Amino acid sequence: MSPCHFILLCLAGWINRDLQAVIEYLQEEIRILKEMYGRRPQFNDRQRRRLAAKAKR
Repeated sequence: MSPCHFILLCLAGWINRDLQAVIEYLQEEIRILKEMYGRRPQFNDRQRRRLAAKAKR
């Protein structure tokens, strides 16, 4: 494997990790919104902490 291929693979892995963190955050947000279905979305403290934990990564 050439050094160029290795660098490209490392870059792809790094981008994949970032995108996976974004996906997990959005999935958690959707779960919270489904819990609140039918109401105006106002997050309680527990829900804010859950979203903050996902966003921090």
